[in-house]
Amino acid sequence: MGNHSSLDDVLGEDMHHWYNMFMKESPSGLITLFELKAILGLKGMNENATTYVDQVFFTFDMDGDGYIDFVEYIAAISLMLKGEINQKLKWYFKLFDQDGNGKIDKDELETIFSAIQDITRNHEIAPEEIVSLIFEKIDVNGEGELTLEEFIEGAKGHPDIMEMLKKMMDLTPILVIIVEARVRD
Repeated sequence: MGNHSSLDDVLGEDMHHWYNMFMKESPSGLITLFELKAILGLKGMNENATTYVDQVFFTFDMDGDGYIDFVEYIAAISLMLKGEINQKLKWYFKLFDQDGNGKIDKDELETIFSAIQDITRNHEIAPEEIVSLIFEKIDVNGEGELTLEEFIEGAKGHPDIMEMLKKMMDLTPILVIIVEARVRD
């Protein structure tokens, strides 16, 4: 697809072109978890990073059929770039809630943040520090777990946490790789 100045430019292209690119990368019209990892070129990642990619895949696989189809693909990219803050926070929560119990605990957050740092190679702040800050400000009851409501209200009520989440959860580099269909060596 060539170089784009931003993912917004990529999204601005006509849907027919997007569909052709999607079908070129995945002639079956479906992307499996294995194919996603191949597209992203995720070789030699640690277990946390692999788990994170798995979790991203299953979060994007909205109907739970084990594949990302074109509609899910476009919906996921649009959500990440143009979604309302509540939609993004709900998506983040679903991604963080690895065991699906409806609550996020410190271990789940540390695992995800460690994985993100392994993929992005950005280790500016230790995951433990980020998690401590989030729980210190958001977990007002001190239960060691956050519900969806606590997470959304807490993040929206603390601009510093919101900014940190946006920075940590910026999937633009990953989405650009998928969209441009480049496989890293």
